[in-house]
Amino acid sequence: MKYYSTNHKVSDVSLEEAVIKGLAPDKGLYMPKQIKPLPKEFFDNIEEMSFQEISYHVADAFFGEDIPAEDLREIVYDTLSFDAPVVKVKKNIYSLELFHGPTLAFKDVGGRFMARLLGYFLKKRGNREVNVLVATSGDTGSAVANGFLGVEGIKVYVLYPKGKVSEIQEKQFTTLGQNITALEVEGCFDDCQALVKAAFMDEELNEKMHLTSANSINIARFLPQAFYYFYAYAQLKRMGITKDIVMCVPSGNFGNVTAGIFGKHMGLPIKRFIAANNANGIFYEYLKTGVYSPRASVCTIANAMDVGAPSNFARIMDLYKEEHSAICNDIGGATYKNDEIAESVKTLWNEEGYLLDPHGACAYRALCEQLKDEETGVFLETAHPAKFKETIEDIIESPVAIPEKLQEFMKGKKETVLISKEFDSLKSLLLSQIE
Repeated sequence: MKYYSTNHKVSDVSLEEAVIKGLAPDKGLYMPKQIKPLPKEFFDNIEEMSFQEISYHVADAFFGEDIPAEDLREIVYDTLSFDAPVVKVKKNIYSLELFHGPTLAFKDVGGRFMARLLGYFLKKRGNREVNVLVATSGDTGSAVANGFLGVEGIKVYVLYPKGKVSEIQEKQFTTLGQNITALEVEGCFDDCQALVKAAFMDEELNEKMHLTSANSINIARFLPQAFYYFYAYAQLKRMGITKDIVMCVPSGNFGNVTAGIFGKHMGLPIKRFIAANNANGIFYEYLKTGVYSPRASVCTIANAMDVGAPSNFARIMDLYKEEHSAICNDIGGATYKNDEIAESVKTLWNEEGYLLDPHGACAYRALCEQLKDEETGVFLETAHPAKFKETIEDIIESPVAIPEKLQEFMKGKKETVLISKEFDSLKSLLLSQIE
């Protein structure tokens, strides 16, 4: 399979090159030359398969031309050592719980898969050292850091906005040591993302060290997120639900919902998607006006979605050939302020005893407002509520228990390097790390 840039100004590359480069030289995002539909027999029998079996078939459609079957199977099965259950919340509305992995966030799937795939390619190349740069507004950093922890030949630099992630999220990537370095940026998430992209474009840096990204701009981080949409459908099919399914996705950088849309293009019978935003409603405004107007992000209680210039919007535009009407046909939108998010958390907790995190709350609320009578809605609960302990406790006025996995992270000592949002600050630090 060849991969092309969304900016269409450079030559196509192999999967190996796309994964190791991360971002195309023309600043575009890599896309597969074709999206292969899965056969009817796969969907006829999907409810009889495990999460790992389903995901292997999906991964094979993406990566099977480039990785031997047994190697790919091992990568997939090792990645998915945890469940992603669909749980009924109320009539016609289900939660797809994506917080059962090592860091209790949906990004564990993409982070672990990419770590294993990149490790596979590096071993194939003779373990040449690679430096992974990742910008995070919350859960990406912890998922990537834990996925890559201790992987030979890889150094990881996690860039995050100072004071703008929860304490638990911060502890998950600032306490690890080994090959993980946390960079505390005096700015917002968009500044962190801009620093990563600038690093890829800097000739001197790229001459002296091998850089790649583990944000959803990297094809190996983004595509595996399609796995749990297929698994969600399999679980619904076991319940007798096979049509009029609406998937509602909390959306920040738009890698997650874009992966789901790839699944739809592969034949997954999802009727439509809803991209639920917090107050950073850039995509919602695009749907309404046809004009994409990125801007500086604003801080919200759903901090992982505090993105004012979603990178993966480029993939959506490329996939739909920039046709606004076609995008609107498959994807709806919603945008919510902090008080609306909090209200949804409190109401569902009081009525059903189901606790949402702030991001899942956006998606749940969008379903409540937009779901039609004949439809079944599934919203993605993308992180464990305890990762936002203080925020959630203030909302529901009750204590939130911290799972054992998170308690272990909280015991570690925070170690970070403070840098400014100016690129020279990051460049100097990276050059100083060259041995």
